[in-house]
Amino acid sequence: MAYSLENENIVRISINNDSREKIEGILTIPKSSKSLVIFAHGSGSGRYSPRNQYVSRVLNNNGVSTLLVDLLTEREERKDFVTKEYRFNIPFLGDRLIAVTDWVLNQNNQLNNLNNTLGYFGASTGSAAALIAADKRYNNISAIVSRGGRVDLALKYTSLTQIKCPTLFLVGENDHPVIEWNRQIIDKKLINVHKKKLIIIPQSSHLFEEPGKLEEVAKYASGWFRCYFQIKEKTDNNKFKNDE
Repeated sequence: MAYSLENENIVRISINNDSREKIEGILTIPKSSKSLVIFAHGSGSGRYSPRNQYVSRVLNNNGVSTLLVDLLTEREERKDFVTKEYRFNIPFLGDRLIAVTDWVLNQNNQLNNLNNTLGYFGASTGSAAALIAADKRYNNISAIVSRGGRVDLALKYTSLTQIKCPTLFLVGENDHPVIEWNRQIIDKKLINVHKKKLIIIPQSSHLFEEPGKLEEVAKYASGWFRCYFQIKEKTDNNKFKNDE
């Protein structure tokens, strides 16, 4: 599958070695981009989430590529709409995000410019999936940002001790239980993460629907990814020079 720079592309990723079963995503690659953020959406949401699309556009404007991907197939989405059985199946969503990550890592085309510097942006239950995937693919993930994340849900399925990359949790001031769950994870469970931070966005709720609050989320997320992606790229360049 070919990709064009400065273009938005629909990608279809086969799952379970079944070419008939695919999940879909929107891949946007700004010109000269050297990094990619994979979005893991929250319960009942997907690649057309207006909140995540807004954050994605901010990242794109700052030179970061994005992949907004549905972790469910169309068949699973139709079933979940009725039964809601997938949206809180955290290990299932984590496995799907790992499969997407592996797909990115195995591409032999323009994604080769991006797959050395990968990040996750998780929202709500998608944040738990992002932590699970980052714990399993700790050598490949360079930064994580969570928006209103149910990060506590990851603990049933992984220890989080393999995660080492810089991790930022963003929570609304009025999202009281989620604040405490995020604080517990970042203080007590991410024991091998040296660069970690919890930012509480004032006067905002779980979805950051208040005026200007989603803009704050996007600003923090973009700054976090760009900072630590640049550090990763400089480290890799220095390593390459030293190996010559």
